[in-house]
Amino acid sequence: MGSAGGIEGGVDGSMDYVAQKDLLAASDLAARLQLAGAPDTRPEILYYLAGDESEDVRRAVATNPATPVQADQTLSEDADADVRADLALKIARLLPDMAHDEQEKVRELTFDMLKRLASDQLPRVRALLAEELKSSRQVPVSIVRQLALDAAVIVSTPVLEYSPLLSDLDLMEVIAAGCAQEALCAIARRDQVSEDVSDAVVATLDVPAVATLLANKKASVREATLDKITENAAEVQCWHEPLVMRPELSIRAVRRVAGFVASSLLEVLAERNDLDRDTTRFLTKRLKARIDETEGELQLEEQEKARVLDQSMLLDDDAMEQAIQTGRADFVLEALTLRSELAPEVVRKIINDASPKAVTALAWKANLSMRTAIQLQSRTARIPPKKMLNARLGTDYPLTAEEMARILAKEL
Repeated sequence: MGSAGGIEGGVDGSMDYVAQKDLLAASDLAARLQLAGAPDTRPEILYYLAGDESEDVRRAVATNPATPVQADQTLSEDADADVRADLALKIARLLPDMAHDEQEKVRELTFDMLKRLASDQLPRVRALLAEELKSSRQVPVSIVRQLALDAAVIVSTPVLEYSPLLSDLDLMEVIAAGCAQEALCAIARRDQVSEDVSDAVVATLDVPAVATLLANKKASVREATLDKITENAAEVQCWHEPLVMRPELSIRAVRRVAGFVASSLLEVLAERNDLDRDTTRFLTKRLKARIDETEGELQLEEQEKARVLDQSMLLDDDAMEQAIQTGRADFVLEALTLRSELAPEVVRKIINDASPKAVTALAWKANLSMRTAIQLQSRTARIPPKKMLNARLGTDYPLTAEEMARILAKEL
């Protein structure tokens, strides 16, 4: 009687419930598992198996669509979390197929189980339910609201981001309750975000949530709300790009944003075709000033690097060649000035005039090798190969020291 085959032969409707119960009590685990998962097992047997000592059997009953709602009710309070989790998944997936004319009692029991599972002590069980119900329209709104207000973000975020049943008032209630950052971001990612909900998100000034909202093209944001963001955005770099891309930016906001965003974003602002002529002119002027300022900062930075190396006795041929080959002109000019002890304007004039002899003499005065002098002629002064002065005997300067001193004297 312990085999699955013996049980299958006895469960044919001719045996009463007591006989089936006795039969199951004498059966082995494999047979009970087979019955628990079979779609044609009698409801009475499934109800009995819902109290089986084996967790595996109870899980099989929990996942079986043929299990009667009364058995599911029992399983919703099962001590094993996996049983409750499997039950939550099954009920949530069966909801769309539940007929509208289903017995009112059955629907009531089903929704009661959902409510109980939505209050399960383990977040994992509640999270599985929330994930399955996040896009459902068949579930009672009260259950969705309960999941949305759940303290565990793995539970609340799926429904907050996707549920079509949550109203603006529901979402603003969640925000007002002081929800976690992940929950705020989930609301900001919704397929449609109203101006009122956007206002509520921005009022928190939560950095990731506001950045998410700005990046959401389907989120409606009032001009006044964007103005508030710009007032607080100067030090929040992750807001800059999505803020620049918002079409609702007011002229006042555009001008304010132009004062702190990077040059690349300032250029994007200047190219907008929805601005008046004065604002476009203002942005173009600001962009030019920013570029000049950036170039000046980079120049000072390169000059400082050359000074540090010089003070450390490391401003040698290797350092010069590396800077020349990578096109760091400001570093090279400062290094030549430091090593040659000539005035900066003299050094710059010699390089700009691109005289092969003068550039070679400058390298000599800076106590650099002829190899570096050739690099200076070619890469820094841009002297054509046919006009360059080449080394004598492979490494020596082609001019005498007296000749090079006279050439430099003429440059002073």
